Amino acid sequence: MAPRPGAVDANQQTVADMKAARSRTSKVWDLRERLEKILVQEPLFDKQHRDFLGRTDQYIRAAAIINRLDELRWIHSWSEEEYTTASSLLSEVTSIALHDMAFQPVFLGQGSPALMENYWDLVYEKGIQGCYLQTELGHGTNVARLETTSTYIPETQEFEINSPSLTSTKWWIGALGKSATHGIVQAKLILPDGKDMGPHLFFVQLRSLEDHKPLQGITVGDIGPKAAGGMASQDQGFARFDHVRIPRTNMFSKFAEVTTEGSYIQPPHAKLSYGGMMYIRATSVNFLHFYPTVLTLYSSMIPSAGWAIAKAATVAIRYTTVRRQGEPDAKGLERQVLTYPSTYYRLLPILSRAFVFVELGRYTMKALTQMQQQLANRDTSLLPEMHALLCGLKVFVTTHGINDIETARRSMGGHGFSAFAGLGRLYIDYLPSATFEGDNFVLDGQVVRAATKLCKAVLSSTSAIAKLSLPSAYLRLLSATSEAPPQVTATTWHDVHSVVLLLEWRAALMVKNFTQTPASGDVDANVNQRLAKAVTEAFVAAQVGEMINNLAVLPSEDAKVVGCLYRLYLLTSAENALADLLSVGLIRHTGVGDPTQDLRLAVKALCLEVLPNAIGLTDAFGFSDWSLDSALGVFDGRVYEALWQRVQMEPMNKDEVTPAYAPYIRPMLQRGQAAAQQKMKLKSRL
Repeated sequence: MAPRPGAVDANQQTVADMKAARSRTSKVWDLRERLEKILVQEPLFDKQHRDFLGRTDQYIRAAAIINRLDELRWIHSWSEEEYTTASSLLSEVTSIALHDMAFQPVFLGQGSPALMENYWDLVYEKGIQGCYLQTELGHGTNVARLETTSTYIPETQEFEINSPSLTSTKWWIGALGKSATHGIVQAKLILPDGKDMGPHLFFVQLRSLEDHKPLQGITVGDIGPKAAGGMASQDQGFARFDHVRIPRTNMFSKFAEVTTEGSYIQPPHAKLSYGGMMYIRATSVNFLHFYPTVLTLYSSMIPSAGWAIAKAATVAIRYTTVRRQGEPDAKGLERQVLTYPSTYYRLLPILSRAFVFVELGRYTMKALTQMQQQLANRDTSLLPEMHALLCGLKVFVTTHGINDIETARRSMGGHGFSAFAGLGRLYIDYLPSATFEGDNFVLDGQVVRAATKLCKAVLSSTSAIAKLSLPSAYLRLLSATSEAPPQVTATTWHDVHSVVLLLEWRAALMVKNFTQTPASGDVDANVNQRLAKAVTEAFVAAQVGEMINNLAVLPSEDAKVVGCLYRLYLLTSAENALADLLSVGLIRHTGVGDPTQDLRLAVKALCLEVLPNAIGLTDAFGFSDWSLDSALGVFDGRVYEALWQRVQMEPMNKDEVTPAYAPYIRPMLQRGQAAAQQKMKLKSRL
């Protein structure tokens, strides 16, 4: 149907709106562009039909994708970076991700020379597929209470892996359900004299390399569908071990081992005995045996959160740029949804977090690499603070990631609930990040313990200040000679240093107040969450300050636009911290006016400054329509056409009359019609 004379064709206007918003074409990184050209040629990697698949078909499709991606790795002789980039471009939830992110790093960080000699080539070339078996049915974050045992038998020089109870069943293990051939099992090491040495790691074959059947003594399977159908293509599994024997050399023994006679050799440095889930997960248990897995996972979660948020922001900003609602103006055009304050106030801070988290990920990966190099030389000096920092950042970025993806989806109104928008799938697949590899509320306690320990040292000795590392630099402010808090005025919010300093002072005062609370004193139930957030935000704010200082390397116009985005991040962080800033007295109510209004107006002003460049900033992420897989986030703005085309793929639309009509719908209609006719006859007689 043609539009009436003088009316605006809303569908055609979407293209014009997108062209107007995009002042210049976004730059796609050469590596991503080159790899994507290869990937899009593969029919198997087509994303548009996956929403119509059941869980089993999604798993089989994912397995086929893993196989084809590995074939392409061989065909094109991809480097590790190229393979990793190609995997990320696919944006698929696959079982092989656990092999790359958890299984392989443990071999590198914990494998003995003998274990590496026997298995590393198979691990690296994916001749075996691995998983990481930590969580049990009865215990997750509380690693100290895991029940699976590994008892050393000196007569045969073997360990016996056993699941002594139902609650000791390994549970939620990615790739275990149907895919993995081998696993790294976390189990309590029991010496011949019965002494429990706490959790250690053991290399266990799970399935035959001939026919993929589970080995004798191992019961293994899939734990079933996840909430709201999330992560459907990944086979989280369970496993029970019935006195399964493995060679002594299958213990990961880079830092601690058991001799042939059954004696336990302590790590050469006392702190190296802390091993696994991350330094001081429990004070009585050996944990460094599995720290590389979790530290690496936590570190990778930071840029991953940035990219997930970036996708959500890109889709929502593109859609709300071309979506028009409201009263027509003189040209007959309704208002672009993105220009409403209630929309840009939600979406532009999300965009700022995407940029910050991606950049922050580079810092954490670099710091983690430095720590791993020191650990290789038995130097554990960086471990405690790296543990606390990554715990805090894991909580911080995943909490924001979950909230931001859902906020972006809701900003798109009713169409955002369509699977074709793409954000529902992104949200439900990202949602478990708040609980896997450590529940966020539990990890907050790790951050607070580390912060209070350092705070006590600073308060008792000025010499401790000189030893503070970057993540704890905010505690320098507790020195009598430190920089005073800024006096908050309207101009404060336009000065980057002042905003960063306020957020650092907030953390320092909150930690000090908590540290000085008497042991008999009472604290609120949410204190760990408030303190951990303040401490983490202080570190991130300082990093953003450095990011702004380093923008000089960019062209002046680009530096100005990105600088506005980073400043928006700082101001919205301060806005979210207003309760704390008022609580510790950094902002005071003078009795006249609203002391927070200047900050809120500064946030609005920055949003309006960023707004004209919103599309260009999302283009900078380099997402193609293929990688986004969103009808509402298409590059050219033709969202209504894209949505219409997707609907035509719906299998239910292939039948003009549904198969449910004859057996179910028609009988009900006929009963209803007959009953209505009977009532009409009765009425006609009255």
